Amino acid sequence: MQDKLNKSESKYYNTACLMDQALIYLLNKKEYSFITVKEICEKAGVNRSTFYLHYTTIDDLLAECIEYIGKQITLKYVEGNVIDKNKINTCSVKDLILVTPQYLLPYLEFIKQNKVVYKVAYSQPHVLKTQEITKYLYDKLFEPILIRFNIPKQEREYIIAFYLTGISAVIMEWIKNDCKEEIDTIFKIISNCLKVVD
Repeated sequence: MQDKLNKSESKYYNTACLMDQALIYLLNKKEYSFITVKEICEKAGVNRSTFYLHYTTIDDLLAECIEYIGKQITLKYVEGNVIDKNKINTCSVKDLILVTPQYLLPYLEFIKQNKVVYKVAYSQPHVLKTQEITKYLYDKLFEPILIRFNIPKQEREYIIAFYLTGISAVIMEWIKNDCKEEIDTIFKIISNCLKVVD
C-alpha cells in the first residue's frame, strides 16, 4: 500500500513539475494573459483532463509554481545557511546580520534567474502566498534573531514588516525594470536604505 502511495505521490510531483516547467517556458515566450491551458498541456506532454485534475485555473498553476520557487530559495539560501536554532543562539550577534553579501547576493541571483515568474507573480498578487512564507521565516528565523538583539516582543513584528516590505519594494522595482541593474548595485541600494534607518 505504501509503495502505491509513494508512486502516486511521485507521479503527481513529476506531472506538477512538468506543468511548472511548461508554464515557465511559455512565460519566456509570451504574456501571461495569453497563455492557454492547451499550450501548457502540449508543452508538458499531458492531457487537459490531467491539468484539471490538479488545477482549476492557470492561476492555480502559477501559485504552485511560485510556491515551489519560494521553497527552493528558502531551502537553498536560508535554511542551508541560517536556520539552525543552536547557531542562532550561540553565534556572534554580528553573524546574525542578514543584509550581507553572504545571504543577500545568492537571493538576488535566484530572483534574477527566475525574473519571468516573479514579474508575473507581482502582477498577479492574488496568487502570492506571502503571508505563509513570511510567517514561516518570522517563526524560524527573524524572531529568534530579534530575541538575540534584545528587541522587545511588542516591537518585533513591526520591525520585520518594515524590513521585509522595504527589501521587497526595491526588488519589485528591479523586476519591473527587467533586472537590468547589476546584482551588486541592488545589494548596495538595499544596504544603503537600511543604513539610513540605523
